Amino acid sequence: MANSNKIRVMLSSRCNDLFPGKSTTKLSDIRLDLKKDIEAQKILGRSVFEVWINEDAPPADGTLDSWEACLQAVRDCDVLIVLSNGNAGWAKTGGDIGICHAEYAEGLALARGKVRLIALPQVLSAKGDQGARDKRFRDELARQTAFRGGEVRTVDDLRKRVFEALADAVVVLTQRGVKSSASSRFGMGQALDWTRLDFSARKREMEQVIRSALASQSGAKALGDDVVLPLGGKNIGVVVHAIPAAFTVAAAREMVGRPFLRDHERTDLIKNAQGPLHLIACHRGATETQARALLGFPDAIVVSDSFGIYVADEIQKVQFAFLANCRDDAQTRHALQRFLEWLEQSTEVLRLAARAQSRANIVRTIAAENKKK
Repeated sequence: MANSNKIRVMLSSRCNDLFPGKSTTKLSDIRLDLKKDIEAQKILGRSVFEVWINEDAPPADGTLDSWEACLQAVRDCDVLIVLSNGNAGWAKTGGDIGICHAEYAEGLALARGKVRLIALPQVLSAKGDQGARDKRFRDELARQTAFRGGEVRTVDDLRKRVFEALADAVVVLTQRGVKSSASSRFGMGQALDWTRLDFSARKREMEQVIRSALASQSGAKALGDDVVLPLGGKNIGVVVHAIPAAFTVAAAREMVGRPFLRDHERTDLIKNAQGPLHLIACHRGATETQARALLGFPDAIVVSDSFGIYVADEIQKVQFAFLANCRDDAQTRHALQRFLEWLEQSTEVLRLAARAQSRANIVRTIAAENKKK
């Protein structure tokens, strides 16, 4: 994949498995045809796709060189399309994961947004070490929510689904790239305008953008300055804050404080929603250490990803997210978009919703106790 002037696509699947199951056609043959068909596609008269398949790699299966070549192709590609029948593939040793599993995991770890999964009918699992590898792979597939659509059963349907997945990836990644690059120069445009504002004004701008972006989500409802957002099958109360400078600037950080300590005072919100979930737009970045410091103790779930940092406390059920580099409107909306995408793709949204329900019970109890005083 040396041509940087083309969109680099990798097709990952087993080689010798038959598809459909009772045919004589190997997945390897289908990938060769798909490579030819994809590379023949043109956009505005120009060939823009370059496809990598295992058949192009000189080392033979089962060698260290072959394993590393496959994973390097995953790193190099712009779009990874995984054709999975539940077979994890060969491994270097008995206890390892299979190569198909490794390619999929590597893609998710590097850039989840570039991975597209297409589900084929599952083959019968093998016995012994291979069977254990297959089970690990299938468990991983069940946990993930990558683009897959319905299960495909014919070669024609598979070809159609591959082209749908590729078209989806090109559109989504193009839009995401435009949003990301729009604010890459923070010394110009709106980013500069925001930098010229004092802390209070910048904080208002950041919070307003987040509220506006949340309100545009399907099913969202404004409740004063807060937003009720359907997540994980529940209505979650979302409270928006902003740190209008670097986290290390005390004057900016103290404008937010520890907002979850006053959750019980949000009477209307806790009557109408679960939670709350606190979203904190950060004008600069934030670290896991700073996130734990805001929570007040270290023993918590802390996840760093492209959006910033997510924190969840399994005891008090406090949840908040730092949205990093909210320098202007576009960058702020992009951070929120990445956070919401991460929640869905990681399936953390279901755990978030469960914690939010527990948190609502806690803060309602505190609010009721305070009324007795």
